[in-house]
Amino acid sequence: MDSSAGSTRREATRQKLYEAAVTLIAEQGFSATTVDEIAERAGVAKGTVYYNFASKSVLFEELLRHGVGLLTASLKEAAEQTDKSGGSKVDALDAMIRAGLVFINRYPAFTQLYVAELWRTNRAWQSTLLVVRQQAVAVVEDVLRGGVENGELADEIDIPLTAAALVGMVLVAALDWQAFQPERSLDDVHAALSRLLQGRVSGTRA
Repeated sequence: MDSSAGSTRREATRQKLYEAAVTLIAEQGFSATTVDEIAERAGVAKGTVYYNFASKSVLFEELLRHGVGLLTASLKEAAEQTDKSGGSKVDALDAMIRAGLVFINRYPAFTQLYVAELWRTNRAWQSTLLVVRQQAVAVVEDVLRGGVENGELADEIDIPLTAAALVGMVLVAALDWQAFQPERSLDDVHAALSRLLQGRVSGTRA
């Protein structure tokens, strides 16, 4: 009982540290953000940061694991729910697009950091980033592969590249939406990406 309560408290503390770190780093960059600032923003002592994470770099690495893990779980749940309701693989991909948009709308600062870090090559956590990125993309790959196997999707599609393109489309479109078109609703953005997915962009006029 005590062990469970302690574990719950520690997880709550780590969540506060994740939220403080991602906000600060999004505002001023990784190098400019100090452990003292993270502790102050989270409302904890500096020692609490080091009790949970060996260093600021370890905290950021675990933040990446945590955030992408949440995104991966939401994509997987969307696909599984579509499958349970008898939807097609394209329906599953569409549901995953919406799930991705919902995630990004809820965690915009994390998404900005994640996309920015994908372009860097000199970070200590580069290998971790590649692993967690692949976990998210793999969920989309599984749905694409299932669509090819059941004949719903063309067998000549490049599954790894198509999966990466779909994930990238959602990330970039969502960031563009939030930065430059914030007046648009999530439903509106989802509808636009759904049309792309279903090949309804280049339709002919009657």
